[in-house]
Amino acid sequence: MGRGAAGLRHGRLLRTQARTYRWTTGRLTHHETRSAVPRIIPPAGPPRVLALAQLANSLGDGAFYACSALFFIRVVGLSPTQIGIALTVGWSAGILAGVPAGQLADRHGPRRMATIFAVGTAGALSVFLVVRSFPLFVLLTCGYACCQAGLTASRQALLAGLVEPERRMTVRAHLQATLNAGLAVGAGLGALALLVDTVPAYLAVFVLDAVSFLAAAAVVRRLPEVAPTDAARPAQRRLAVLRDRPYALIMILNAVMYLNMPLLSLALPLWIAERTDAPTSMSAVLLAVNMTCVVLLQVRVARRVTDPRTAGRASGHAGWVLLVACAGYAVSPMVDGAWAASAVLLAAAAVQVLGEMVQASSSWELGFALAPPDRQGQYQGFFGMAPQIARMLGPVLLTTLLMGLGTIGWLMLGGLFLAAGLAMGPAVRLAGHGRPRHRQRAIYKLVGEESL
Repeated sequence: MGRGAAGLRHGRLLRTQARTYRWTTGRLTHHETRSAVPRIIPPAGPPRVLALAQLANSLGDGAFYACSALFFIRVVGLSPTQIGIALTVGWSAGILAGVPAGQLADRHGPRRMATIFAVGTAGALSVFLVVRSFPLFVLLTCGYACCQAGLTASRQALLAGLVEPERRMTVRAHLQATLNAGLAVGAGLGALALLVDTVPAYLAVFVLDAVSFLAAAAVVRRLPEVAPTDAARPAQRRLAVLRDRPYALIMILNAVMYLNMPLLSLALPLWIAERTDAPTSMSAVLLAVNMTCVVLLQVRVARRVTDPRTAGRASGHAGWVLLVACAGYAVSPMVDGAWAASAVLLAAAAVQVLGEMVQASSSWELGFALAPPDRQGQYQGFFGMAPQIARMLGPVLLTTLLMGLGTIGWLMLGGLFLAAGLAMGPAVRLAGHGRPRHRQRAIYKLVGEESL
């Protein structure tokens, strides 16, 4: 009897150890994942740790985004034109840094490089507290943007190395929901600083953002490292992504679709204030609706995208949806009365966020699935250029189209979304033609056993 009881205890111990190993490597079974956590919370293991790191720095970023413009004007002493120049130069540097930063992640390990880039971002934010010269401000903005590009590429490569291919879409959706939740809470903190409107309040926001990136770096250190894959490759193979033309085409089409980001944060506030009867505060309401929908629905929407074929088709659907949203925004000035105009804008924003979530799901699948497993760093660094291009070109393009051409400009923008979305399917087929099927390696082959 005693021997039987010992055997039972030994069996339970083995099952506990097996579950602990699956937690560490992110290989919980489907039943374990669904029964252990609510749907809105990422599964245990690396996905949850990655989400915690995402939440840590997004809290600071939300406050930063809310206050940075006034900080640069009132504290640093820059003009709006100087801020625009610095941000354009900075994001351009970030675009150029994406592939080399991803290459560093392939060569030295994405966890190590994600930690370094997070600390570098915190350092840049700290220096913003004391810089008062425009040339130094431009250089610092370039350093900040480069660290951000490297952090994004490294985190994506880390996700690709620690999460099985069939689970990446769901995990990435969880991360996006976490990002939006953190940005929303952080924006609330930033709003308090704007309400106080003092130099110490703005300085406190930058300190908060710097600390949030240090916290994210500490969280990332809890993850196992992915074995470096690119150290012994010839130089011409290390930058193979620059010669992958189908992948580049998909990235460019994705950049067009990502114009929905500056549309919500820049173009719509101007449109609401100058062309509609809705109150100017409606732009904040639309932003809140967008973030809330992403937090609650992004994981559910992402489940419909399971492979490059469905991703290409989803991108076409997103193009149609964004066209409808643009048409809704276009007719908002034709509606009399603040309540009626606000209702039209709210309906268009609800349609837009649906298109945004579908498009995001498509881009995540394509970015991971069409990249070679052993060069995820450089490929994710390259694919991450899409939102940066949209941030850099979006303000000029959108203000010219929408504020200059009005209703016609909205319809042209919707047509641009539709054309890019429908072109994604043929581009995906082009990328798949002649491309070898990369066998996805098991996690235990990608993760060094000594790190477990």
